[in-house]
Amino acid sequence: LHGNTWYTVCDAAFDQQDAEVVCRELDCGAPVQVLGEDAFGKGDAQMWTQEIQCRGNESQIYFCPTSPSQCTSNNNVGLICSGYTEAKLMNGSGSCSGRVELRFLSKWGTVCDACWDMRAASVLCRQLNCGIAVSVVGSDWFGEGSGEIWADVFDCDGNETKLSECSVSSWSRAECSHRRDVGVVCSESEAHLRNCSSPQTLNCSSTQ
Repeated sequence: LHGNTWYTVCDAAFDQQDAEVVCRELDCGAPVQVLGEDAFGKGDAQMWTQEIQCRGNESQIYFCPTSPSQCTSNNNVGLICSGYTEAKLMNGSGSCSGRVELRFLSKWGTVCDACWDMRAASVLCRQLNCGIAVSVVGSDWFGEGSGEIWADVFDCDGNETKLSECSVSSWSRAECSHRRDVGVVCSESEAHLRNCSSPQTLNCSSTQ
């Protein structure tokens, strides 16, 4: 928005650093995918004539430098943000073990155990500064949550610094309930060091 006019942005003038800022400004987590070639339609707005040059740490795109655009296409850029903005482990002995709860936009919810694996758990432990993942456990360990249940599948490679950087898909066919709330034990958990020898790790069951 510039003045009272909305503009679209050329796909050739928008990169990952710009996407980081837009997703952050919208409180939508981290960027998952930047799409060109009018992935979401052309719309009625005119094209912005400046190239946005964010460093990636700005709080709003308004603060990003701009320069004359060299864009030669008329394709609008599109952006998919993860929507997941915060994470925590609940009902454990500390902050490094417990039932997984994620905030999607403004709502907190638990996570279905379907296709939640050790790679996703490793990323979560890293995000929470809790070391590495030791175990993925079921709701019998940390109890059942309440409210929303997120059934999204986090397809992490295990090297991401936070869950919002993982690819997320919503194709899980599992029937989720709070009886399937997943929990994680990280290496920095006092409960693990004191009590947990080898909690059973859950396997992906959505396609079995």
